[in-house]
Amino acid sequence: MELRVLQYFLAVAREQNIVRAAHSLHLSQPTLSRQIKAMEEELGKQLLIRGTKGSRKITLTKEGMILQKRAEEILSLVQKTEKEITLSDQVVIGDVYIGTGETDAVRLIARAARSLYETYPGIHYHIASGNAEFVLEQLEKGLIDFGMIFDPVDQSKYNAIKIPYKDIWGVLMRRDSPLAEKETITPEDLWDKPLIISRQGNSGNALASWMGKDLSELEIVATYNLLFNASLMVEEGLGYAIGLDKIINTSGNSRLCFCPLSPRKEAEINIIWKKYQIFSQASEKFMMKLKELSKTD
Repeated sequence: MELRVLQYFLAVAREQNIVRAAHSLHLSQPTLSRQIKAMEEELGKQLLIRGTKGSRKITLTKEGMILQKRAEEILSLVQKTEKEITLSDQVVIGDVYIGTGETDAVRLIARAARSLYETYPGIHYHIASGNAEFVLEQLEKGLIDFGMIFDPVDQSKYNAIKIPYKDIWGVLMRRDSPLAEKETITPEDLWDKPLIISRQGNSGNALASWMGKDLSELEIVATYNLLFNASLMVEEGLGYAIGLDKIINTSGNSRLCFCPLSPRKEAEINIIWKKYQIFSQASEKFMMKLKELSKTD
């Protein structure tokens, strides 16, 4: 399967029309149709559902949707690789791709980038946000260079830098809630409350351990990947969100407040990358700066 044909397929998927896709690719419609048909024959699967005479709209089959997702990832990785190789012997310019969850420790990434900007203004940074599963998946596919995670690091697969930041777990709640006047929140405070909890990794097991109860014994009304979305549910009165501090602004006129857990529960943070990974010059400079800042903080 040629990269050129993957680009043709994505154009058809994007335009949902063979004629418009052929025009955007500067190809004739019969040529494009033959290329797509040959791809379907090679894969042994129908990828497109052609419209009837009254409608030229193209839709994707289930297999077509799978190929669309993979083709986008493949072409993105090819472009990233070409750029790294092209720039390898030139002035240090290029792109650094980072995946991270919601954490105040992103400040360290910003500090490293700001420090490097003075000497290497041609380095650009691209941040992708998501939970640990998202970050690890992107790392495994080679779509990002570094990942920032809370979970324990699999030392057999990844190298890591321990970040000198520790996020604090606590409860995000409305200021008019019954628990808002407390300085800390104990497990017993939450046993009968509607809770909004993270779906990330092993956070459920960790929460159950802190709570002293199985999650099935608690009133879990919702789960979240990103705390911002959970904060909107809290603000609307759905329940209490258990999450990390400094992510949601609770100062000033905010209707929300944050209260830490007791016993205190902290999240250690690591920046990881795949073992034996070959970095571009831009990524190498960024990694060295992260190591430097991690030692001085």
